[in-house]
Amino acid sequence: MPSLAAISKIDFPYKVEQQIVKEGAKNLFAPSYPQVERMMSAFDNTEIKTRNMCKPLDYYTTLHSFEDQNAEYIRISLEYSVKAIEECISLAQINKDEITDLIFVSTTGLSTPSLDALIINQMRLNQNINRMAIFGLGCGGGVSGFAKANILAIANPNAVVLLVAVELCSLTFLRNDFSKSNFIGSSLFADGVAACIITGDNHANKTKNAFTFLASQSKLYYDTLDVMGWEFLNTGFKVLFSSDIPTIIAKNINNDVTSFLEKHHLKISDIRNFIFHPGGKKILTAYEEALQVEGDFLKNTREVMNDNGNMSSSTVLYVMERFFTQGFENGYGLMVSMGPGFSSEMALLQMNKK
Repeated sequence: MPSLAAISKIDFPYKVEQQIVKEGAKNLFAPSYPQVERMMSAFDNTEIKTRNMCKPLDYYTTLHSFEDQNAEYIRISLEYSVKAIEECISLAQINKDEITDLIFVSTTGLSTPSLDALIINQMRLNQNINRMAIFGLGCGGGVSGFAKANILAIANPNAVVLLVAVELCSLTFLRNDFSKSNFIGSSLFADGVAACIITGDNHANKTKNAFTFLASQSKLYYDTLDVMGWEFLNTGFKVLFSSDIPTIIAKNINNDVTSFLEKHHLKISDIRNFIFHPGGKKILTAYEEALQVEGDFLKNTREVMNDNGNMSSSTVLYVMERFFTQGFENGYGLMVSMGPGFSSEMALLQMNKK
């Protein structure tokens, strides 16, 4: 079965403390939003300590057109994708010409040609690489992209699949949107870039750890289309998310995980490593209460959120990178993320130290 050869992530140079973002948001919203004071606790309730930001904080205090913000999305996405890919190739100890497939995941900007084409052109990768650009999966895109990369490697044992997830959530911030959703978004979302390389069975990875893909599952919940997503305006992407998200997770996640694992003759108690997309504090609480796993099973997930914020699809790959580089238990791993649709994405792994 396919396995993970390497994984890398980006820590942007403009990482900023949550309390500084909080003060900036207060100054920004106060003149036009008198109720801002009673909303400020949202920043503290996230438990986020620092935010991974692709621009200096003062960039967000001025008004930018959608054209300008999207141009920055393309420029920054390309620059840091290349950096993440170069590091990933080095860690995997492969030649860039060996890459057979490239999957690019993002929901926070637009580009045609898609970013995967820009990456291939700039890095002079193999011109015959199979390309796949995935837009619209939001926070679910990391697990979904990882699963698709592995499915490609199952189909072609000679495959070397490069997965890149880029989310520059901060560049979707609407300076003149004083809605509750935009305010909550400003307390939670951040920017992330992650890359990983997955290889088929005909490759012997040189990594010290073996993360082997076993199976995946997607599920879309009927009649929840308005729970999370974008409203596309003349001024840009307006974030939409419902307060019902933790309730939907609490209602469904135990049964979804249990039924997925049962297909592979496993139980929740068989899972040793939980690689979850954090979403936010309430999402983590919903997972904990629904799954009833002993111990701090979401420690890595929580710490990634605390250190970076919610980086949409890329976040779960930051969590995986932490397991890959900082340690894990031998045994099964479970990846989980939720995203627009409303939907869940899961992947089952075998994780062992060589």
